[in-house]
Amino acid sequence: MNDKTLKVLEYYKIIDKLKEKTESSLGREIAKDLKPSTDIEEIEHMQRETDEALSLLIKRGSPPLYGIKDIRTEAKRAEIGGVLSPGSLLKISDSLRVSRSLKNHIKETSEDKDSNYPIIEGLVSELKPFRNIEENINNAIISEEEISDNASPQLKTIRRQIIAKNDAIRDKLNSIINSSKYKKYLQDGIVTMREGRYVVPVKQENKSNFPGLVHDQSSSGATLFIEPMAVVELNNELKELEIKEQKEIERILSELTALVAEESESIIENQKILEKIDFIFAKGKLALDMDGTKPILNSEGYIDIKKARHPLLQVKKVVPIDLYIGKDFNTLVVTGPNTGGKTVTLKTVGLLTLMSQAGLHIPADYNSRVAVFDHVFADIGDEQSIEQSLSTFSAHMTNIVEILENIDENSLALFDELGAGTDPTEGAALAMSILDYLHGINARTIATTHYSELKVYALTKEGIENASVEFDVETLSPTYRLLIGVPGKSNAFEISKRLGLNDYIIDHARELISKENIQFEDVLQAIEKDRRIVEENKIETEKLREEIENLKQELTREKEKTFNAREDIIKKAKEEARSIIRKAKEESDSIVDELRDISIEIEKEKNKKIQEAQDKLKENLNEVERDLSDNLMKVKNNKPPKNLKEGETVEILSLGQCGTVLSQADDDGNVNVQVGIMKVNVHISTLKRAEEEKLIKSQVSTKNIIKNKSQNVKNELDLRGETLDEALLDLDKYLDDAYLARLKEVFIIHGKGTGVLREGITGLLKSHKHVKSYRLGKYGEGGSGVTVVELK
Repeated sequence: MNDKTLKVLEYYKIIDKLKEKTESSLGREIAKDLKPSTDIEEIEHMQRETDEALSLLIKRGSPPLYGIKDIRTEAKRAEIGGVLSPGSLLKISDSLRVSRSLKNHIKETSEDKDSNYPIIEGLVSELKPFRNIEENINNAIISEEEISDNASPQLKTIRRQIIAKNDAIRDKLNSIINSSKYKKYLQDGIVTMREGRYVVPVKQENKSNFPGLVHDQSSSGATLFIEPMAVVELNNELKELEIKEQKEIERILSELTALVAEESESIIENQKILEKIDFIFAKGKLALDMDGTKPILNSEGYIDIKKARHPLLQVKKVVPIDLYIGKDFNTLVVTGPNTGGKTVTLKTVGLLTLMSQAGLHIPADYNSRVAVFDHVFADIGDEQSIEQSLSTFSAHMTNIVEILENIDENSLALFDELGAGTDPTEGAALAMSILDYLHGINARTIATTHYSELKVYALTKEGIENASVEFDVETLSPTYRLLIGVPGKSNAFEISKRLGLNDYIIDHARELISKENIQFEDVLQAIEKDRRIVEENKIETEKLREEIENLKQELTREKEKTFNAREDIIKKAKEEARSIIRKAKEESDSIVDELRDISIEIEKEKNKKIQEAQDKLKENLNEVERDLSDNLMKVKNNKPPKNLKEGETVEILSLGQCGTVLSQADDDGNVNVQVGIMKVNVHISTLKRAEEEKLIKSQVSTKNIIKNKSQNVKNELDLRGETLDEALLDLDKYLDDAYLARLKEVFIIHGKGTGVLREGITGLLKSHKHVKSYRLGKYGEGGSGVTVVELK
């Protein structure tokens, strides 16, 4: 396709809009290289791609494409035996996450019976998820600079030793700087680091009194930074641990790199598929923005676009045009006043043709037809070149000569003001000759002109049709409507008259032009007047026809509605019954699940408390039971219950508590009763059967506790300042409360610090049964100082 034509018709501005819709640099590269095709089968395939993407965007929103990165270099490096950095591994993890998320997104769509996206579903089906690689990378790497303690047990052990060694060194140094023996030799009572080793600032004159290794001195020379001999060995041990840590990190990175290397080819193939999908959805997003539709393609040179709008103009301000060419005529001559929209018409037809052949939807009504051309040529705008000393006419003719040398039957040629810039008589004759040639080879041609001779030429020449852009003389403004079959009237005299030009000047001008031209302009004026009357009558007729058709359809619908009323009522009743049953079953299942979960949580909390208090209970249980038995004997029931059976609920009068009978009364009247976690042996005279009302109150109290808990739980928990053990206890209880409160997403604030608290929290979240997923906070959520948890 002619590159000059692409520039003149502003095709590259459409490409810029397409690039803005991509999610990755890879998709932008494909969009940047997109050119119109001349293969109708290839174009049909590209159009179906766009159509599927548009349909999916409307139905399910934007797919999860964020995170596509160019990982070819990283994959190749892993393949040849190099070790990838944490940042490179995270790039690969992001790419794998996109593959997995996209696969799940399309899988949910394909489960819909009405889904029909064979191209996109086919591409996604070729994606290979590597969940194990993705999880291993994410578990081991926190950021581009930080490796997780959980990357390996060895790394966690080494880092704990480093922390302990740092603490030991600091304690030793603090004892030195605070000792009366050495404090007087120090410049400041502080601990600092030089060359990775802990040192203290010592006055120059006291060097001999302070045993140690000098690592640095101040710019003035008054202060020496000395590593005390007492911590030299500790510093050496710390340095060894740091070397071990670095070696372990390198080993971890090597293992992760090896996992990537094993699947490098598949990972690269995934990336190629992802960049293609990104590009396809960019086409869909562009179609959505432009309110575009899929054109009907043909190879017969037939164009019939309906309500077409130039895609670079504001939608609300554009007057859509209808244009057809290629069946009854192959040449269209468009006339009309300046600023009437002739040039925009040419650009709209040309640009929509290029977009269609590039697989893009066009801003036009449904069922618009566009031909697939081998060549599209355009001579539009002022091509005057000062450097080449060419006039406007010469520049245009240079373009036209090049067009005529390359044009063939299956071509579209667009000419703006054909023959202008020279003597009107010669220019008109030249324009007619060019149009005759193009008509003779059956090329599709649209040309704009001001020449009246071309209007007559189009009226008398078979296969060539007039068209005009409508102009309202009353308001002196164009309507931008394109009228095919009607030659345009110049309206120069009418416009001049309304603008205030004297009548005698206008009359004299009429005398200066030929009588034939005046008569022709009058005929055009009469045609235009008749056309408007016919159009008004057509609109009224169409309105009446639509009303009659609507009444007819309404009558038919009412008849069908009456005929099918009985079946519809029965069918509706059955559907409602099935719906009620299904809904009741779903609600009952949901209630059972909730009760089961609540029961499990309560049992878990109870067992936890029991475990914490078990030792204490063992020490004091005998004493409590003796005291309790003594108290129980003080309150007696004059009418003790008879025939108590195992499992019955009784009330212990002295405690005001209910318990469960574990055994029948023995010969002495003693009964074994379970009260909470305790088993007590009480006399039957201190018992009475529990009343139903108290049982109900107990149950209501439990429900109220859960309800109050739900109302008071916030969606965030601040653990900053707590030890790890305290934080884990608080977090476990908070997750239970949040789950009971049915919160979906909560924020755990732990701060950045050394990362120990964050790692401990992450370890708990991995295995917690209420947690569906978790991630570090994004920008605006607290970053790495916050973990966002999604609950089941």
